[in-house]
Amino acid sequence: MNHKLEPGTKLVVASHNPGKVWEIKQLIIPYGLDAISAADLNLEEPEETETTFVGNAELKARHAARAANLPALADDSGLEVEALDGAPGIYSARWAGPSKDFGAAMKRLADEISARTGWSSPPRANFTCALSLVWPDGTAQNFEGKVFGHLVWPARGGNGFGYDPMFVADGKEQTFGEMEPAQKYAISHRTRAFSLFKEACLEGIPLAPPSKATGRDLEGFAAAARNLSTRDELVTFIANLRKDHETHGATWGTHTLTEFLTALEKSVSALDSEEEEPRWRYLAKALFAASR
Repeated sequence: MNHKLEPGTKLVVASHNPGKVWEIKQLIIPYGLDAISAADLNLEEPEETETTFVGNAELKARHAARAANLPALADDSGLEVEALDGAPGIYSARWAGPSKDFGAAMKRLADEISARTGWSSPPRANFTCALSLVWPDGTAQNFEGKVFGHLVWPARGGNGFGYDPMFVADGKEQTFGEMEPAQKYAISHRTRAFSLFKEACLEGIPLAPPSKATGRDLEGFAAAARNLSTRDELVTFIANLRKDHETHGATWGTHTLTEFLTALEKSVSALDSEEEEPRWRYLAKALFAASR
């Protein structure tokens, strides 16, 4: 069957990672596609049993397409380090543990490199992203993008998420964690995979002119709060929250310092203290909740 994406097509973004969902939505919404996440549909996450990025992306997309009876787009991505024979690779997220603490994952990665080869020369590495589009009838199209570079330690920067603060792309001096989002997206592995997806699946669909933001990017803030793992990322989050208040303060749910602190007190009290998360993430989630 000949499938075609067109404006208005409803796609499931087959991920429960809010940062990844937010990034993919930013890529596809300008083409008029209607995106909803697997988490929003309460779809279970399948066990990733494949041995490649493409295999796991297709597995996730196939599961979501079948469960939702909608075309599904899934991403599987990770960091491959030459000195570690490609690790963590498809296990990149799992190195962060059940709490998705990438601060701990980066420390583990640095320790593994120290034990194996040391840091006398920058370890070569690459990010890989596989995108898989699967239709309800099982038809699948797969695309893969890579960006090569080297690692640094200690990590630098509070933008991005995951291993971004350790990775410097070839020809650049800043880590992905130090780059502004637009700089990173211009060369990222996900953008390169999406370019292949766009050529194959979106050709002929006019790109809508960028809309001027008129309100708060609540989804973006929520994704950032739920994904950050380090102090530097929290500092960046707070700076962005301050800028948001300067622009959209009238639409915040709190308008005085007393109201904000009262809301912060309530949001901290409401957080699940038994859930294992980096402490920086707790504070970011509480600050964002108080701002609403």
